[in-house]
Amino acid sequence: MELILAIALFAFSSGITPGPNNIMLMTSGVNFGVKRSIPHLMGISLGFPTMILAIGLGLSALFQTYPVIHQIIKVIGITYLLYLSWLIANSSSKMEGKTIAKPFSFIQAAAFQWVNPKGWIMTVGAIATFTSVQQDLTAQVITIATVFLCIAFPCALVWLGFGVVLKRLLKNPRQQKIFNISMAVLLVASIIPMIAP
Repeated sequence: MELILAIALFAFSSGITPGPNNIMLMTSGVNFGVKRSIPHLMGISLGFPTMILAIGLGLSALFQTYPVIHQIIKVIGITYLLYLSWLIANSSSKMEGKTIAKPFSFIQAAAFQWVNPKGWIMTVGAIATFTSVQQDLTAQVITIATVFLCIAFPCALVWLGFGVVLKRLLKNPRQQKIFNISMAVLLVASIIPMIAP
């Protein structure tokens, strides 16, 4: 039980803090509202635990054997985040009567976990910290993924809620544009620790 509590605290502290998923989900809440952002929310909530299972049950051995694969995924992830930042900064609001961007689908949000640098750090950190070679690795990884599954949804819901509250405060297209540009800058800033050696 102590181990589950420790994993839950790790999942909460890493899942509630700002990062690419949370910034994009809050931005989606501002620009598209709750209903249209639910697939994005569910993609994060189910996609991340699935990534933990995949890495914990096999891909980690592949990455240890071929570290260049992990490096390639990291570069793709950073490039994709920069592209998403550009899209967010240049998206129009519904207030302007047109929309360029659309919310992430469930598949897009779930797939995004594989190129999210914070997601990789959380996954590798959780597996390295909360598993032991003296015990069955499969059971341990399933436990970690299950705890993250239970914690991810409420954390993501909080950020979506922030977006919905902010939507009420942003009264005109100029304010929403400033918000979108600010979120794009924060998204770029969230990449910096992944680039630094």
